[in-house]
Amino acid sequence: MSAIRQTHPLLKAAKAAALFFYLAFALFPLYWLLKISVTPDRLIYAEGTALWPETATLDNFRRILFQSDFLSYFANSVTVSLGTAAATTLIAAGAGYAFSRFDFGGKKIVIALMLVTQMFPLLMIIAPIYKIVAAVGLLNSLTSLIITYTAFNVPFATFLMQSFFDGIPKDLEEAAMMDGCTRFQALRKVILPLTLPGLGATLGFVFTAAWSELLFALMLISKNEAMTFPVGLLTFVSKFSVDWGQMMAAGVLALIPSCLFFIFIQRYLVQGLTSGAVKG
Repeated sequence: MSAIRQTHPLLKAAKAAALFFYLAFALFPLYWLLKISVTPDRLIYAEGTALWPETATLDNFRRILFQSDFLSYFANSVTVSLGTAAATTLIAAGAGYAFSRFDFGGKKIVIALMLVTQMFPLLMIIAPIYKIVAAVGLLNSLTSLIITYTAFNVPFATFLMQSFFDGIPKDLEEAAMMDGCTRFQALRKVILPLTLPGLGATLGFVFTAAWSELLFALMLISKNEAMTFPVGLLTFVSKFSVDWGQMMAAGVLALIPSCLFFIFIQRYLVQGLTSGAVKG
């Protein structure tokens, strides 16, 4: 009876309609972003409710690429996001493995302290962070953002990686060590290939968090040449007006590295799942 229900035409139509409306709801903001980005300035308010502008133009993209500092902001964000994702994932992988495989004194206290760090509002600690960064001479540098973002993302990334290590039986590395591998060799040759999905998920999460972060980038960076993309978007907002066309064009271009990064990560996610199935 359940099989008949699943193949019923009305049920298939209902599922298709539900999927269509969900995709339309999720993708509509991206469509509107693209629509405004190709709308001439004179038509943005005149055709505010139109589904597509009467006359589309690429002038906003030309001005973004050739008449603004967008490429500099773009490069800074890529540098910070990739640096943060790599550093955080490396630290989180080591810490997650240690929490998963070893019992040591103060382990519960360390885990509790890491959880506590996630409870503080960022606005409450921005002033101390600013004073620390200024004291060590790292204001207006991308290094300060990488270090700050890494520090705030490591706790969650550690728990994420620990959950993946917990899902891998200890017998696998114990068998490898009985065959002559050291613990590090067992970790590198047996465990890490099985945790590629976890590494990919951690990289994706941290990259996205660093790419879209505004508060610390706004407080720690004041020089134009060191600004990241989220801060650079604020340059399109003046006291009496907002350049919606250029801002939306910049938003469209900013989607490109995120999409490419996740396409790259997705390949490794699939590779990690298949290699884990073979090794298991």
